[in-house]
Amino acid sequence: MKSEWITNYEGNEIKITNNWFSGEKLFVNNELQDEQLNFITPSNMTGNLIDRNGKQLQLKTNISGLFTVSCRLFIDNKKVTLKQIA
Repeated sequence: MKSEWITNYEGNEIKITNNWFSGEKLFVNNELQDEQLNFITPSNMTGNLIDRNGKQLQLKTNISGLFTVSCRLFIDNKKVTLKQIA
């Protein structure tokens, strides 16, 4: 089973993927920022991006669930809405 979420933040594309076989991955502008191979415990990943003013922002994301998978993304400790596309 594969799940995928995406959002655009200040011109940066953020994509989070979850796959039973290859684990969880966090991409910013198609560059891999973090990955986890957890199959039982909730996944926590981190990364960063540069905003329009040149400031580095911290990303935190977590994926949880077994039958229904959910994903949350925080940028500088503020929750960001994700769109599930797969």
